[in-house]
Amino acid sequence: MRLFTPLKIRDVTFRNRIVVSPMCQYSSTDGFANDWHLVHLGTRAVGGAALVFTEAAAVTPEGRITPDDLGIWKDEHIDFLARIARFIEQQGAVAGVQLPHAGRKASTAAPWLGGHAVLACRTEEDRSGAAGPVGKG
Repeated sequence: MRLFTPLKIRDVTFRNRIVVSPMCQYSSTDGFANDWHLVHLGTRAVGGAALVFTEAAAVTPEGRITPDDLGIWKDEHIDFLARIARFIEQQGAVAGVQLPHAGRKASTAAPWLGGHAVLACRTEEDRSGAAGPVGKG
């Protein structure tokens, strides 16, 4: 079965043909990866996937799908993403990142918060619900 055979593309050899596609996790604050991302992505590598993609990592804060999305617009975002990539690679897999810009549909609330457009980035207080929805009016 070819699914479990290695695949070489240019200088990268994948241990098999199993790829974990990007999945929105809505688990970041100000674009920063955290322990959730390490565990979520790391377990896919431990489980045998050859290529593990992060969720969409926005290149600008204004281009995020939601304010809770992963980001890579600040140098400070790199350290934790590098830690995740190192762990994935230690498990024999390849780390990948999806670089998006949501365009005119950017900056909506997470689906369970109604998915409505937001006019400003949500703060930690907003995420707790203490300040109410952002951008509805």
